[in-house]
Amino acid sequence: MEAFDASLNSYMQTWLGPRDSRVKGWFLLDNYIPTFVFSVLYLLIVWLGPKYMQNKQPVSCRGILVIYNLGLTLLSLYMFYELVTGVWEGEYNFFCQDTSSGGEADMKIIRVLWWYYFSKLIEFMDTFFFILRKNNHQITVLHVYHHASMLNIWWFVMNWVPCGHSYFGATLNSFIHVLMYSYYGLSAIPSMRPYLWWKKYITQGQLLQFVLTIIQTSCGVVWPCAFPLGWLYFQIGYMISLITLFTNFYIQTYNKKASARRKDYQNGSMATVNGHTNSFSSLENNVKPRKQRKD
Repeated sequence: MEAFDASLNSYMQTWLGPRDSRVKGWFLLDNYIPTFVFSVLYLLIVWLGPKYMQNKQPVSCRGILVIYNLGLTLLSLYMFYELVTGVWEGEYNFFCQDTSSGGEADMKIIRVLWWYYFSKLIEFMDTFFFILRKNNHQITVLHVYHHASMLNIWWFVMNWVPCGHSYFGATLNSFIHVLMYSYYGLSAIPSMRPYLWWKKYITQGQLLQFVLTIIQTSCGVVWPCAFPLGWLYFQIGYMISLITLFTNFYIQTYNKKASARRKDYQNGSMATVNGHTNSFSSLENNVKPRKQRKD
């Protein structure tokens, strides 16, 4: 493991410079192996979980889903607030900000970005709940790619560029997650579902987030500062991959569904109730032939 870590350090230094000593000794950051193992276990559960659940009844998870999504909503709100105030206190430059000139504000950003990294491990539960509820159609290539890659990417961010120009994408994403996890938390309450109308706009917000991140990252390329260009180029490429996948998801989910609803309406049938679909629909369809749950 030590040899692997040394080789990894040597390779990354050619792209991002020396490892940041300010996070030395922080939980999960000293060695890449735990993050890699968590990612492999995640992918194994994604592969084996649906097979295990194949002949079992879906699990409701309704109560824990409310608590889980509320917890991530509050964590996302905390991270968004701390990042915004940290950037303000450090007088960060929008166009390019290095990792060492912000003083105490840099340490504030580093501390909250560690929570951002750790939240990517917590968010593996999104997929595990899909598996337990047998919502396998929601375990898409986009979903797995995004969840598995973010934990690994942010391990490297925390070890080489844990503040400075790295703040922007995390700040936007934290805000989007406030909206997203509050939506999913409320959708776990049946009486609230008819009033939830903003799911479509969350995806639009995610796409806008990626575009804005590319613009801000590109500023660091055009007007460089003492921030590693290797990371900026990587982030632009990663954002392009997310825009491609999320755009495809948006078209498949909303444009085609809208076309299908129009056809159903013309044929005198309705595919949705009150024009609203939600992530519990497949669970309800799966258990329909059986006795309905009381929870």
